[in-house]
Amino acid sequence: MMEIRLSMLTRRLQHVGVPVSNITVSEAFYSRLGFEKVMQSTFEIDGESGICFMMKNADVIIELYQMPAKHLHEIKSRTHGHIDHIAFDVDDIDKSFSLLKEASFNIVEDNPVHLPFFWSNGCKYFNVLGPDGEKLEFNQILL
Repeated sequence: MMEIRLSMLTRRLQHVGVPVSNITVSEAFYSRLGFEKVMQSTFEIDGESGICFMMKNADVIIELYQMPAKHLHEIKSRTHGHIDHIAFDVDDIDKSFSLLKEASFNIVEDNPVHLPFFWSNGCKYFNVLGPDGEKLEFNQILL
């Protein structure tokens, strides 16, 4: 089995994703801790819109996202905590995807996913599942 060292792919921890039940309340809470909203975008699931805020304090980014109404029960019924994923910055999303696929990691997506409305020029990401189902996101912010 091929071994990949995280340092081969990543530059740093990019963000931690936290699903929330009320984005306005969560934004106010994190703002009180010194975080500032640096990005806001909507996303779509099952034909309904959710909302995402990237909150930044120095070099720390927390992604707060509120699912569409019909998915909010998933947030409130979580028994394994509210951190959804850990994301790592990568310089080359396609190379990272290929290396991890070649090394037989359990990749969730068939290909890197492009989110055109996140950041100025969009981003691409994919997730790898850990042994207990934890998600590790590899993310490239497009320049």
